[in-house]
Amino acid sequence: MNAAPALVGYTAAVGFAAPRLMLRSSWPHRAPALAAAVWHALAVSFSIAAALSAASLALPTEHLHAGLVGLLHTCGLGVGARQPDPDTADRLAVGVSAVIAVALVASFAFHVLRARLARTQHREALDLVGRHSARLCATVLPYDTPAAYCLPGRRPRIVISDAAVRRLTPDQLDAVLKHEQAHIAGRHHLVLAAAEAFHSVFRWVPLARHARQQTALLLEMIADDRALRSHSHEVLATAMYEMAAARAPKGTLAAGGPNALIRMKRVLGPRKAPHPALWGLVAAAAVVIPLLPLLVACPPGLD
Repeated sequence: MNAAPALVGYTAAVGFAAPRLMLRSSWPHRAPALAAAVWHALAVSFSIAAALSAASLALPTEHLHAGLVGLLHTCGLGVGARQPDPDTADRLAVGVSAVIAVALVASFAFHVLRARLARTQHREALDLVGRHSARLCATVLPYDTPAAYCLPGRRPRIVISDAAVRRLTPDQLDAVLKHEQAHIAGRHHLVLAAAEAFHSVFRWVPLARHARQQTALLLEMIADDRALRSHSHEVLATAMYEMAAARAPKGTLAAGGPNALIRMKRVLGPRKAPHPALWGLVAAAAVVIPLLPLLVACPPGLD
């Protein structure tokens, strides 16, 4: 039997139902790194399922693995049998799947390069108006609003406004710098680029919209947790409050911004770590989810 109905149903479930379940859950804000991994696993799973659905719809009378000229021959169907010569439907199936894959890769490269260009231009401006602080290991920018952000990439740089240097206490300032260092060390700009690429290709799918929004928020929470390793919750929360109104240039990652209120509530609220069993279950799900479309397309045990 053809796997198209099951694949289409799975794709719809991941693209439309899974985001609702994630948004209604309370655990993602308690384990932001794990939650970000799950959002990206869902995006990968949806992309694979969409490609396989398109291929399966192009081959309505065949098993998917046969139509893809043996690419999924490991499913166990017809092992050892001679693979048929590809016809027009086969080429269409492979072509549509390839278009989706190429679109995602090209979109990722586009977002990475565009952000790099924006950062390069911003660095040139910073060299003209900013001054390097050896004490802070950052560029101090004349700006009357407390703000801090980083320029990640091959030549990372942390930028902080002179208003933040004046108004923040030494502990608050160090917490902000630790936050930005976490963005740079974690290469969070690449994670964001992946979410942006997925949204660009599948912008009509709720999963793509929410994955982009939640990834940005979760990465800030990951950086917050890094700062909390060496500073109190009150220190970080007050620093975020001072910089809540700040806006960061394109291609950068900022300590303040529109998500500051959500993050402050999280930092100051009760802290309850996820149960180890839940952590293990979700981590296993993040690994398995991208493989589920292949199991749907080629369920084991079929003759």
